[in-house]
Amino acid sequence: MEKTLRVINSLESEKIIGRYAIGGAVGLLFYTEPAVTYDLDIFCHLPHEGTLIDLSPLYNYLAKLGYHANKGEHVDIEGIPVQFLPPTTYLVKEAIDNSINKSFEDVPTRVFQYEYLLAIMTETGRAKDKARIALALESAQPDKTKLEEILRRYSLFDKWCKIIV
Repeated sequence: MEKTLRVINSLESEKIIGRYAIGGAVGLLFYTEPAVTYDLDIFCHLPHEGTLIDLSPLYNYLAKLGYHANKGEHVDIEGIPVQFLPPTTYLVKEAIDNSINKSFEDVPTRVFQYEYLLAIMTETGRAKDKARIALALESAQPDKTKLEEILRRYSLFDKWCKIIV
């Protein structure tokens, strides 16, 4: 993972991607007990003009470094499947912008705040996200005021209440 994060940090420093943060199940690892996951979700701002985002500059740059896409949406970087995800909702954009600095081993990285991870899983609403919310809450409690504020701002509070029943 350390080598993978070093490559991702270089992508940001070379301006191939903009600000990034780890989300998904790997993001939860920074706050809760481990959950099963297949890949590393890197949410990032990607340079683009207009409304279409072209991932080919990113994939081409990674290919020059010897990292190639597998199964269409993942790039194998140092043995870890990485998915680069642009912010598709205002909540995800805000989560990237408010991500916090962490370290994995000795490598600096950025991770979504716990409350944003919970809110994004609520927004997505997939069965696996609902299960991850339940498991996460068993091992770590969020800042309830912060979480409720995020949920209310994105009209997700009622959905949250139904999930945690």
